[in-house]
Amino acid sequence: HVKTDLRTDQDLQPLAVAKIFQHLHEKESPSVWMLGKQAIDDDSNQTGQLLAGLLGIPQAAFASEVKVSDDKASVEVTREIDGGLQTIKLNLPAVITADLRLNEPRYATLPNIMKAKKKKIDEID
Repeated sequence: HVKTDLRTDQDLQPLAVAKIFQHLHEKESPSVWMLGKQAIDDDSNQTGQLLAGLLGIPQAAFASEVKVSDDKASVEVTREIDGGLQTIKLNLPAVITADLRLNEPRYATLPNIMKAKKKKIDEID
């Protein structure tokens, strides 16, 4: 959970979100950032690209399939383009934004929701 000084009635812009993720990257050093291509409040499709730019790492947008290499040093990302499918290879760490075809959603069961409520949430200021 990330705390900000923004009021709940203020919009959190994509650049601000990317900078928050940049701070988390420096702390956690993940090898893959998986983000959606769209937000629920707008369709700006900017956070993933901004994060990759801030971190200076490769990125692939609109992923419909992701395969991690055996040595876990790279990923192959397939995405839909106007002419069909395009597959690109990225060295890790990388940012990937997901297309809706990447995964079928899983729905949480009531027992798992109750377990999640009891888990400790780390807060970052």
